Amino acid sequence: MSIPAQFNAKEAEEKWYAYWMQNNYFHSEPDHREPYTIVIPPPNVTGMLHMGHMLNNTIQDVLIRKARLKGLNACWVPGTDHASIATEAKVVAKLKAEGINKEDLTREDFLKHAWEWTDKHGGIILEQLKKLGASCDWERTKFTMDDDMSASVIHSFVDLYNKGLIYRGYRMVNWDPEAKTTLSDEEVIFEERQGKLYYLRYAIENSTESVVIATTRPETILGDTAICINPNDERFMHLKGKKAIVPICNRVIPIIFDDYVDMEFGTGCLKVTPAHDVNDKELGNKHQLEIIDIFNENATLNSFGLHYEGKDRFVVREEIVAELEQLQHLVKIENHINKVGTSERTKAVIEPRLSDQWFLKMEDLVKPAIKAVLETEEVKLYPNRFNNTYRHWLENIRDWNISRQLWWGQQIPAYYYGDGKEDFVVATTQEEALALAKIKANKPNLTLADLKQDADALDTWFSSWLWPMAVFGGILEPENKDFKYYYPTNDLVTGPDILFFWVARMIIAGYEYTGEKPFTNVYLTGLVRDKQRRKMSKSLGNSPDPLDLIETFGADSVRVGLLLSASAGNDIMFDEELCSNGKAFANKIWNSFRLIKGWEVADLPQPESAKAAIAWYEAKFQKVLVEIEDSFEKYRLSDALMAIYKLVWDDFCSWLLEIIKPGYQQPIDKATFDKAIEMLENNMKLLHPFMPFLTEEIWQYIAPRAKEEALIVSQWPAQKPFNDTLITDFDFCMEVIAGIRTIRKEKNIPFKDAIDLQVINNEKATTVLDSIVAKLVNSTSITYVNETVEGALTFRVKSNEYFIPITGAFNVEEEIAKLSDELKYTQGFLKSVQGKLLNEKFMSSAPEKVVANERQKEADALAKIAMIEQSLANLK
Repeated sequence: MSIPAQFNAKEAEEKWYAYWMQNNYFHSEPDHREPYTIVIPPPNVTGMLHMGHMLNNTIQDVLIRKARLKGLNACWVPGTDHASIATEAKVVAKLKAEGINKEDLTREDFLKHAWEWTDKHGGIILEQLKKLGASCDWERTKFTMDDDMSASVIHSFVDLYNKGLIYRGYRMVNWDPEAKTTLSDEEVIFEERQGKLYYLRYAIENSTESVVIATTRPETILGDTAICINPNDERFMHLKGKKAIVPICNRVIPIIFDDYVDMEFGTGCLKVTPAHDVNDKELGNKHQLEIIDIFNENATLNSFGLHYEGKDRFVVREEIVAELEQLQHLVKIENHINKVGTSERTKAVIEPRLSDQWFLKMEDLVKPAIKAVLETEEVKLYPNRFNNTYRHWLENIRDWNISRQLWWGQQIPAYYYGDGKEDFVVATTQEEALALAKIKANKPNLTLADLKQDADALDTWFSSWLWPMAVFGGILEPENKDFKYYYPTNDLVTGPDILFFWVARMIIAGYEYTGEKPFTNVYLTGLVRDKQRRKMSKSLGNSPDPLDLIETFGADSVRVGLLLSASAGNDIMFDEELCSNGKAFANKIWNSFRLIKGWEVADLPQPESAKAAIAWYEAKFQKVLVEIEDSFEKYRLSDALMAIYKLVWDDFCSWLLEIIKPGYQQPIDKATFDKAIEMLENNMKLLHPFMPFLTEEIWQYIAPRAKEEALIVSQWPAQKPFNDTLITDFDFCMEVIAGIRTIRKEKNIPFKDAIDLQVINNEKATTVLDSIVAKLVNSTSITYVNETVEGALTFRVKSNEYFIPITGAFNVEEEIAKLSDELKYTQGFLKSVQGKLLNEKFMSSAPEKVVANERQKEADALAKIAMIEQSLANLK
């Protein structure tokens, strides 16, 4: 079989992915082997592959492919998340472009459009992951809105409600006016923004006096129901029992006193708007204030907004300031930086809003999850510095708002049979709900028509927190064979930005439903940034299309480029040059493979140099294998790849192949060739998790194999004892070879001119590797002597002295002149260094490291001077 001159990445990717799929290598079923399980962090169903996905899924594929090679029953479950807010927003926008308003549709009609959208756009990202080489068990693909997945969510809700952990409450929540839904605290991103502080004058009723308040939101004065002052503020003691008049709407409101007010902020007087601020709501409850909600669900003003009704809040802000100025109620405006809450999904500015919502009590649920990570370490975070973040979130957790005012998602299984706040039941089906309602209402004649299901959907995270259990049917059928075999899973790879949203909640759910952890290790990746350290994003235009990168460089090269710079938890400074490096590595491997396969094999004795080199490389391979395994255990995949990179590029391609390659147009002995192939195969096994396509291509070219002998299901190299001394000896040997090559280059001694090498072996260095030295420097003999050889070029490696006799073509006078100049320069350098070391001021004030560095310079200069003087003595 002829081997192409160049590796065709695109052709290999299509060929081998199809081959792996046809042979069902990615699929897993429970058997006698130890399972190794990963569940994918499900991307949004309508999402497209970006650099973060590329990194995250490459890491998962590396782990799953290595586990497969280690003989474990590897199962990587893929899937997508229905992403309520993001998907519903896309569907609403599509409908709007078609002239259809969501409000004009029934829930059923809207869901038909949502499913059409999902069927058309959903799952594209999973197909894109195949281009990357992701070896997921595609037969197990799950979607959070699959019938069984939705049934699991509903079952969970009912179960938690029946345990008294879910309740309905009228609370101040975070309202996204664009998505028109509530959000949990964790879905609100606070941003520092330059704003304004408006000073407004409120008249005191039946008085010529007034008070001034400072606010960042003048539009909310229309919802004011009190002015609050600190009871210790002597400036305003005379206002006790008085009332103020709200500008524009002329509402008369009480002046209350509470130590909540900061006397140093603004004017010391606080406007209280209980419907639009969580702290104001608490003041309102305490002082029994009226609650006036001035906003519609889209953050336009309602009828309480008077002549501003129907206008957007930010438009009203500008207009009301102008009106206040006209009415002489505006005192002044100052620049003011404040934190503004924005929706993680829509980026809209959040409005605090009072509404009835469903909540999950977290205080007790969270305790096993805190213990598992922070005490028993049943679950380990990598890197463990994220333990502090985890602790902070979970120890300060609040009840989880799990309801969303959306239609796309699992509809809350609460059924109302009356107008009272408690006139509802919770059940998995309408029929069960009817039976419960008849009992609770004591109305045996109730029918299904009398029931009205809660219109809200559940928070998407309430679905995905069940993911590791639900994908194996563990919520509905906890005794099924898949769940009992694959759960708990092994590793979770995700970003630290969802450590609380998803990771912590999965741990909470795992202990609540199984009493067990959902996974053992959590590998937290960093963010992918550009070389200017900016987060990659479409809006900045600094994020390359991953598929374009794969098209240009090949999937293996992109994987290598990403992973070489991806240490756990640290951000990745991505540069396309990294992919070029990956491609250069692929070419190096391919060319080395072609070199080996191009050798003619003959029945010849094995040279001593080849035998010694093979013994060294096998030892070096085993030493690096230990390093690789250690790096994998610590989730330092970048370090593991770098160790393999150096082993293959430097040790195998650059050293081993140069030592064992036969002379020009000469055959290679069979023993050496067979060993070269064996070592190449072992290299491909180490590289396969990182570069699956190139390695499978080479593996299959080496010799066509039967189905079960594909590289993807071969065996990871076994660890064996190795001779560490041999590795150290070879390192010494490389220094000798480098020294001789340097002299050949400097003295223009061609490689074809053989040399006789003589050595004073002060280091008692091994002679086992002399055959390698002789071959790589073209030495006819290596002789060990006891004294200096005169008339020879000299160099040292540690205390060993090496002598190369001068050939007739060598100009002795020129060399003496050159060495004399070098001696003079080195002596001058030594003098300057020793001057520093004799300077008391320098020695007393310089850091210890600096002094040590100067002493090393002195030692190096003295050794060099001795060597030059010896060389001059030999030449004279």
